[in-house]
Amino acid sequence: MADNPGARHHSRFDDDLVGLDPHDPEAQAFAAHLDRMQRCEPAFTVEASLNRVAEFADSSNRAGGLRWWVAVTVVCLILLGVLVAAWDIIGSALEWLAR
Repeated sequence: MADNPGARHHSRFDDDLVGLDPHDPEAQAFAAHLDRMQRCEPAFTVEASLNRVAEFADSSNRAGGLRWWVAVTVVCLILLGVLVAAWDIIGSALEWLAR
């Protein structure tokens, strides 16, 4: 198999990945999954929130079938909520300006 130069080697998971080829894309994906599960970083910053959104988008792109449709539905519901809230705020602002 060809090496993936862009993939990182997660040395802290060597005990969990004993017997697996470190250059195997599936083993690298599993190590990346373990890294995401055990990552401890502050979640209250803008950068962390954007990283979580990016992780959600990446995992949605990897999913297929029903999981993909559920992810699309969640995103559509979030967008619908934002649109309804914006519509309400704009309506309230116009009503306030009309006084």
